[in-house]
Amino acid sequence: MIKPSNRNLLWSYLLVEGFARAGLETVCISPGSRSTPLALAFAEHPDIKEYVLLDERGASYFALGAALRSGKPTALVCTSGTAAANYFPAVVEANYAGVPLIVLTADRPQELRDSGANQTIDQIKLYGDHVRWFVDLPLPEAAPDLKLVRYLLGMGGRTIAKSLGEHPGPVHLNIPFRKPLGPITVDGDVPDDLWQSILTENDYGRGLVQRGRTQPTIEQYAQFVEILTAAERPLLVCGPRCPGNDFPSAVMRLAELLGAPILADSLSGLRFNSLVNEHIIGAYETFLPTELGKQLDPPDLIIQFGASPISNNLNNYLTRIPNAERIAVSSSGLWMDENYLVQHVYQCDEAILCTGVADALIRDSSSSWLAAWQAVEQLTWDHIETLFAEEWFEGRIAAELADQLPQDSLCYIASSLPIRHLDQFARPRNMDIHVFSNRGASGIDGIIASALGAAAGGEHVTLLIGDLAFYHDLNSLLFIQKYDLKLTIILINNDGGGIFQRLPIAGYEPQFTKLFLTPHGLEFGPAAELFGLDYHQVETPKAYQEAVISALAKQVAVLIEVRGDASFHEATRQKLDAQLNQSILEIVQQKIKRNTE
Repeated sequence: MIKPSNRNLLWSYLLVEGFARAGLETVCISPGSRSTPLALAFAEHPDIKEYVLLDERGASYFALGAALRSGKPTALVCTSGTAAANYFPAVVEANYAGVPLIVLTADRPQELRDSGANQTIDQIKLYGDHVRWFVDLPLPEAAPDLKLVRYLLGMGGRTIAKSLGEHPGPVHLNIPFRKPLGPITVDGDVPDDLWQSILTENDYGRGLVQRGRTQPTIEQYAQFVEILTAAERPLLVCGPRCPGNDFPSAVMRLAELLGAPILADSLSGLRFNSLVNEHIIGAYETFLPTELGKQLDPPDLIIQFGASPISNNLNNYLTRIPNAERIAVSSSGLWMDENYLVQHVYQCDEAILCTGVADALIRDSSSSWLAAWQAVEQLTWDHIETLFAEEWFEGRIAAELADQLPQDSLCYIASSLPIRHLDQFARPRNMDIHVFSNRGASGIDGIIASALGAAAGGEHVTLLIGDLAFYHDLNSLLFIQKYDLKLTIILINNDGGGIFQRLPIAGYEPQFTKLFLTPHGLEFGPAAELFGLDYHQVETPKAYQEAVISALAKQVAVLIEVRGDASFHEATRQKLDAQLNQSILEIVQQKIKRNTE
């Protein structure tokens, strides 16, 4: 390491070295003046990969996508003022989605705060309770003592531990600097004896916090076994952001012993998994509100893992169930029950609990409970496939994408209509497909940047996105060529806010079109040309399938634009509901006829 030329660089070098020792691998830097010392220190460290991203909002979502994909913290660096405020939406998303972000905001020194100085805002606790930890670091000092050196080196490990704690999420360090900000030599700032001491004391900053797994208590095991043994109709619900690693196999084994269906959200990690079997149910958004779903006996036990499901129909169904025992299990212990119906919240490792209970559970799993769900599931998918053969609409586009992706694919889905399409129409698949979406706060912000962040690890990512979210983040397309990222974008252009077709306001014109649908009349071929992407506009199922297959095979940066009609899509969804209701009516009539003959 080259000796820093002044106190600001020494401060920054020590912080960055501490982060590197604690395992930080990636930093996203937004260019700016006050953050110069931090930018130089990160750029010179051999163990940390830096991305220099011009737009702060795009940079923050890029970091979010990288951290969401890797499960490891990603750092953000920006100058003072509104640059830090532009990180706010991504910080909010990281908070609610449990994504480990480390936000490093440079700041003016204390004497310039609240003084009228240009580009100076109040950055103290700027992100409020949306971060797990906030520190306003002291100003850099000339010739700091070794305790202060150890403090700075240890800050990286402490910060990463906070971001990866019981409830992972963002952390904010605010770092003030006085001028000079560049690599200008200042005599006396970094004495030779201090620098030599830093170089020789290699253990500084290595006191890392390591978190273990939260074991269930004996009482939790006993209560859980008792409840499971008594249940006749247990239902497992796996929402978004369920744990990975050994949780899928553990919960699948529990379901098999219980003879229970698993309602698997498209973001749960179980809907598209090599362990998928007949216990995984995925068509509930379609069948639960119809007469077909109403024929199912209600569960007497509901066990919830992960966050609240995407499906509104599933959430409504769970709310209406009377007299069911309800248990929520999460290692964070966060409350995930907006209707306040859960009786027991177990704060413990989900996989350990499932495995331990399965080892102790003795019960007869041969019941008609699972078979009833399987029969409804199969009938619903039969109707969906019939509809797919008749109509080419947005739900079919999402379903066909899920069917085309190869093993271990990465797929990013925009958080409004596209993720709802995938959740309703993509059938469970016995293949590992890693699906991501910004569903913590479910904003429209930064979807392209997030997908590119997920691709930063060198893997190909397929992005399914609508036109408004695409338009909202157009400038992030610049990152693709700059860092040679592999991204296939499937853009459904239905000329406006298609999600609003589901609201009662859709029946009121001209207010609906003017205030909600907001058609823009854009085609996005020129954007592809501007940012150097291959471009295809497709209008038929065959052309769409061929374009996706070609893009996945070549793994180049490509934009596939599909023109859609949101009102037609909503009408098609309603047509499917009518078909299912007619099917159950015919089944009931056949049973009545057989009983009277």
